[in-house]
Amino acid sequence: MGVLAVLASASAWSEPVTGHLDSGDTAWMLTATMLVLLMTIPGLALFYGGMVRAKNLLSVLMQCFAITAMVTVLWIAFGFSLAFSTEGMRAGTLNLHSFIGGLDRAMLAGLTPDTRYNSVPESLFVMFQLTFAIITPALIVGAYAERMKFSAMLWFSALWLIVVYLPMAHMVWSGPGSFLGDLGVLDFAGGTVVHINAGIAGLVACLVIGKRRGYPHVPMPPHNLGYTVVGASLLWLGWFGFNAGSAVAANGSAGMAMLVTQVATAAAALGWLIAEWITHGRPSVLGIVSGAVAGLVAVTPAAGTAGPGGALVLGFVAGVLCFFSATRLKHKLGYDDSLDVFGVHAVAGIIGGLLTGPFAAPLLGGFGTVTSPWLQLGIQAKGVAFTIAWSAVLSYVLLKLIDIVIGLRVDDEQEMVGLDIALHEEKAYNL
Repeated sequence: MGVLAVLASASAWSEPVTGHLDSGDTAWMLTATMLVLLMTIPGLALFYGGMVRAKNLLSVLMQCFAITAMVTVLWIAFGFSLAFSTEGMRAGTLNLHSFIGGLDRAMLAGLTPDTRYNSVPESLFVMFQLTFAIITPALIVGAYAERMKFSAMLWFSALWLIVVYLPMAHMVWSGPGSFLGDLGVLDFAGGTVVHINAGIAGLVACLVIGKRRGYPHVPMPPHNLGYTVVGASLLWLGWFGFNAGSAVAANGSAGMAMLVTQVATAAAALGWLIAEWITHGRPSVLGIVSGAVAGLVAVTPAAGTAGPGGALVLGFVAGVLCFFSATRLKHKLGYDDSLDVFGVHAVAGIIGGLLTGPFAAPLLGGFGTVTSPWLQLGIQAKGVAFTIAWSAVLSYVLLKLIDIVIGLRVDDEQEMVGLDIALHEEKAYNL
């Protein structure tokens, strides 16, 4: 949720305010929040679950469900405070609170039914942002699918949320005095905070944990593409809450965000389809839904400032480039990113993060206040580079520490049997 105008008008998160609530804004944000939660359970769970082998379906569903529950508890305890407290923040002043919030809002101190965030209940904004915090570590699941211990997954997701996600959300979205916000980085709904952040962590995770047994010589096709299509469709639907909800109001910004989200997604789906058809001689179901997700990711940071024309170009470019990153680049470099978290989320996030700059300019059909598209492109590049370095270094440290203490990976026998039976003693299909 990165609405600079809204954030600028919010004086201090550490001092909730009371006042008039807009019923239309509140109704829309209730809907948007449910849509974003739908993106993780069941959307992402089914999208990923259909792409793994049958013996690992339940493990992926379990990971997404468990992350949803765990992040909720951590968010209430201290996560929201560390991400959005403005204690000690001063516009133009660089200090510790430019990078991380305080604990003055721990356990949601000061929250009542009457406190508000602009025209909606503050409790609703807390819940909306919680759904973002849930889906971000859940996205990383796809990179290490079929081989990480459940206990290691829980520790990594929790620590990654605290060490990587919460500071990044604070640096971008907490208002004047935040590091990347003061730098002028545009990120309407999570290109840096969610997608580049998670995609880079996914790449690091699959490199640290190693390849699946038999990869790439043993075929590992998706076991149920029907689940994947249903999951992708739920993601597409839920993303309207993700992007249009980030206006935190039922207004023209939300309407435009919804439109450009649809346009970019469709263009990316067709871009991937065309690239695959030309390269491989046939279009695939997995390809078109992967392209759609690439478009959803790419338009996320630009949804509040790009026009339909910019979204069309941005989506098509993301679809084509993500096809090559998820196929040729992965095979050439030899890393086992099981479900293409890096190839889709990081790459599309980087494309979207960069192109948000020029496509925000009115000169290129945008609705931002950008005076120089190329100057803003440079600012966006700084934000993208910082996010890549932040996520890569900290994710690597966390993974290595967890590996030393409890181990990251299941043993060979467990991996061969499948994580459903080995870790949960359950089977998805009793045939």
